[in-house]
Amino acid sequence: MSSTLLEVTRSAHEDVERLERLVVRELQREPTSSRDRLFQNHRVRNMIRTVIDTTHKIVDIYEDADNSRRDEIAVLGGQNAAGGTNLFSAFYDKLKEIREYHRRHPGSRVVDVTEEFEELLKEEPHIDFSGEEASGRYLDMHELYNTYINSKFGERIEYTAFLETFSQTHRINYNLKLTREYKDYLQGLLGYLISFFERTEPLQDLGRIFSKVETEFEELWNDGKVPGWEGKVLENGNTSSQESVIDLDYYSTAEELLVVGPEKLKEALAAKGLKTGGTVQQRAERLFLLKSTPLDQLDKKHFAKGSRSSQQNGRTGDSQQLNNKMEVALLEAKMQRMCELLGETIIQTKENVEKKQALTYEEMEAEREEEDVQAESESDDEDQQIYNPLKLPMGWDGKPIPYWLYKLHGLGQEFKCEICGNCSYWGRRAFERHFKEWRHQHGMRCLSIPNTKNFNEITSIKEAKELWEKIQEKQVVHKWRPDLEEEYEDREGNIYNKKTYTDLQRQGLI
Repeated sequence: MSSTLLEVTRSAHEDVERLERLVVRELQREPTSSRDRLFQNHRVRNMIRTVIDTTHKIVDIYEDADNSRRDEIAVLGGQNAAGGTNLFSAFYDKLKEIREYHRRHPGSRVVDVTEEFEELLKEEPHIDFSGEEASGRYLDMHELYNTYINSKFGERIEYTAFLETFSQTHRINYNLKLTREYKDYLQGLLGYLISFFERTEPLQDLGRIFSKVETEFEELWNDGKVPGWEGKVLENGNTSSQESVIDLDYYSTAEELLVVGPEKLKEALAAKGLKTGGTVQQRAERLFLLKSTPLDQLDKKHFAKGSRSSQQNGRTGDSQQLNNKMEVALLEAKMQRMCELLGETIIQTKENVEKKQALTYEEMEAEREEEDVQAESESDDEDQQIYNPLKLPMGWDGKPIPYWLYKLHGLGQEFKCEICGNCSYWGRRAFERHFKEWRHQHGMRCLSIPNTKNFNEITSIKEAKELWEKIQEKQVVHKWRPDLEEEYEDREGNIYNKKTYTDLQRQGLI
């Protein structure tokens, strides 16, 4: 049929409107569980993608690159090849074509598109999660962990320690960050975090998030304030600290540079690729040449071996090295942002690993079966009262934790701390942790006592004051007393303390 293109356009507009209404209906419905919320987000994401794809098709039709839409409209208007117009002829030709179509297909029926779209609200999207990820509740970073501990930049640590420190890139040696191995590891780590975030938060716009990260990164990079990379990159791509740069505008002669010192001059020359040998005077004169002569116009005899060729013939290599450093730093910045977005999940993953380490295989299987049963029999009524006769603490799922876990962590044991205002802490783990928390630190500051390891396990104000007095007395005993401990020697080799030596000197005996 000649009006197919216009009908496709009308149908596409109708599909977009239907999908928009379905998205609104779906988002107005409150999910009954975390699993239902995840499916809801993925259904909405799929409908939004369909809207975007359909809109692109509509735009292509309106752009009319092959003029097919214009020709179709011209035919509907009754225009013939000679340029004349006959509206009635065009109308009856179209009517005849429609009747002929229905005569050949007498059994065709009108398809209700509404029913087809309604099925989208009942769809259960397929989301790939590993067993360790537990439907998006935890991270599965075992493969990345194995890569880390077997690499040159990594260290032999436990999996729980890796979950706590993998985002702390400042712990890694700067020179090892420039290796291909570290870059591949960063790309794999960032790729996994992005994949997990897209599966658990499909409605988040990662493109906009990363665009903001890149904008902030460029500003910090140009100012030399990227965390972990401060002062590591100079204009020529060499690495140095900002302290090694000497502003020659403050000096009018090479002799004035002597006050800087030999080590400082050596660092400044090395940063520019110049020779660092010779006396202090020669170093100062060599560096002072840069005040009147550009670096690329200096005589090659002033450059260290290999630096002259790298500056004249290796500008491309320096640029590539600088780009590589910038790329690695940007990967770290993006990874840090992903860790902020997944901060709660990382904490839950660490807690889950610690809990599993205390379970036997039979207990883990029983717990997994219990979770499956609970997932299948989840009630739509969230206001249903939870049966908790033992008054156990609530877990991550809003239900009481198992009694064996309650006993394992000793949550029935109460610890009171007078320094914290007689605050109670349940369980040994919470009690030990509270010594580093703000409440205890504030109490120690009020007592004018530093909160050091010496005061761990001390909860009484009286005991804390007594211990602080003992520590101060001990510090006085071991304090350096120059009048008694500083030694002086006379011409004959006799050794006296400062007080005795001063007294004898005043009497003229020495």
